[in-house]
Amino acid sequence: MDGEMSLDISHILSQWPYKPGEVTARRIVGADGQERIQLRLDLGMLQMEASSRPDGQRPHGHESLLAYHEYLLQKHVEESGGEDGFSLDEADCEMLRAEGVMYYHRYLAEFVLGDYERVDRDTMRNLRLMDFCRKYARDNSDKYILEQHRPYVIMMRTRARAQLAMDNSRLKAALAAARKGIADIEAFYDAFGGNKMMAHSGELAVLKALEKDVESKIPIDPIQKLRDQLTQAIEAEQYEHAAELRDRLQSMTGQE
Repeated sequence: MDGEMSLDISHILSQWPYKPGEVTARRIVGADGQERIQLRLDLGMLQMEASSRPDGQRPHGHESLLAYHEYLLQKHVEESGGEDGFSLDEADCEMLRAEGVMYYHRYLAEFVLGDYERVDRDTMRNLRLMDFCRKYARDNSDKYILEQHRPYVIMMRTRARAQLAMDNSRLKAALAAARKGIADIEAFYDAFGGNKMMAHSGELAVLKALEKDVESKIPIDPIQKLRDQLTQAIEAEQYEHAAELRDRLQSMTGQE
């Protein structure tokens, strides 16, 4: 129709082809000068705000629906003196889960774009959502329906934190982040009796591979290397070699 703005976005999609099996994202600057993130999907694309709630909405005047319910909890505590009586009904939980999906799409795009600080921000936010629903949902199914995703969110948070540390040449901090993520996921499976699931966890496999990769980048401590060799020599009853290693250790450390 002449004179009317076309709502067809085919020309945009044709210039940004969808690649099956690959997560494709990009940053743009909107007409208002604000940064936004776009995520390419098979049937189109998502456009999200870079900060605040991904869809730009402010439910009940708050940054997010989760923030609104946290405000309601705080108000309830102030008025009643405790948390007893506060709960989330089925509709509340459903809407909170839908909001969590928005943040999932955004931190997925942020990870592809290498914006690891924002990945950390949004994964921590979704972990907070899981904790909130598990604690206050009225129905048991609503308490635990999100828990199946916790290992994945922990994995993404861990990868972001480790990468941030590596980007700043803090390899030991990256290794500590990887090991904490592994411990957190293992604790999750222990709590829910998922030992069989732990053995086949893709998230654990990814983080253990990350742990090995970071370990391989950390320079070997020569003193610790000698100590390990000394222990091996003693266990193998190679006492002459052990004595040589002991003398080398003493000369390096000045200790008996």
